[in-house]
Amino acid sequence: MTLSERLGLAVLHHLDPETAHGLSVKALRLGLGPVSGPVTTPRLRTQIAGLDLPNPVGLAAGFDKNAEVLGPLSRAGFGFVEVGAATPRPQEGNPKPRLFRLTEHQAAINRFGFNNEGMDPIAQRLAQRPRDAVIGLNLGANKDSSDRPGDFATVLAHCGPHLDFATVNVSSPNTEKLRDLQGKAALTALLGGVLAARDDLERRLPVFLKIAPDLAQGEVGDVAEVAQETGIDGIIATNTTLAREDVDERYRDTAGGLSGQPLFERSTRVLAQLSAATDGSVPLIGVGGVSSAQQAYAKIRAGASAVQLYTALVYHGLSLVPEIARGLDGLLARDGFANVADAVGTGRDEWLT
Repeated sequence: MTLSERLGLAVLHHLDPETAHGLSVKALRLGLGPVSGPVTTPRLRTQIAGLDLPNPVGLAAGFDKNAEVLGPLSRAGFGFVEVGAATPRPQEGNPKPRLFRLTEHQAAINRFGFNNEGMDPIAQRLAQRPRDAVIGLNLGANKDSSDRPGDFATVLAHCGPHLDFATVNVSSPNTEKLRDLQGKAALTALLGGVLAARDDLERRLPVFLKIAPDLAQGEVGDVAEVAQETGIDGIIATNTTLAREDVDERYRDTAGGLSGQPLFERSTRVLAQLSAATDGSVPLIGVGGVSSAQQAYAKIRAGASAVQLYTALVYHGLSLVPEIARGLDGLLARDGFANVADAVGTGRDEWLT
């Protein structure tokens, strides 16, 4: 981390978390960010669901909700970037305060509730996106929608021409009853509608499913079965958790989804369970608590073909991204892997005991 980045983070951490987040996006929009481009080597370059990635380290949805800083983020070292979530109509989200730092845990709790400007302005910005980057959109549903499954298909149909991939997000804990759509019958129907919308696009777009870390093992098996039956292109594991056993009791009653370091083991265990349940047939992206090359490598060895991060940037800045990519390249070389794909799932059993 550079001195300027360290000072910038120190200033931001003296502000309300949501205000700080808004300022960090504005700073990137003004050009105050990395310009190096993605880190890549033959070991790091990989494919997932037909996407060519310069490295397997991606940005999770939530940082750039409205696709405002696609250019700066594409130059920050990421192998791919996911923006959103986007809903058909604009919505304010939940009342403030709705974002909380848990500094001693290197974590955060948020209850934003899909606050975004709606799919129209987001699609306009995506139309101006950098063409040399891999960019996807997290699809959401409006809180007051009478047809939430239809909302996902609507956003995909509207924004799909400007995307490299899309993610169906039924795992946010901050929209009431949204997680009910993870049930087997509801999920099958929802994905059927989204994939039909995808098939109407001019080119075939990979569609991923993002799941919660709070599923029981039987529910993980149901998700795996639905993924295989519907032909979904991949699963992102996982979103934030409602669990609080790994944080100070001061935060036990703070509503919202917990992300960051306390989520690492829980999310990696679900990832490994999914890898085992699908026998590696469905590409997986590992999210939750990644803040080092070692943790990214652990996700890959548990079954992930790529990883994403977000909360770690709050504490380590964007310079963490190339640091993780270079560190991951070194770990792959140390263990004799010619490519990151060769390491996928090699340590899965360690997470299944």
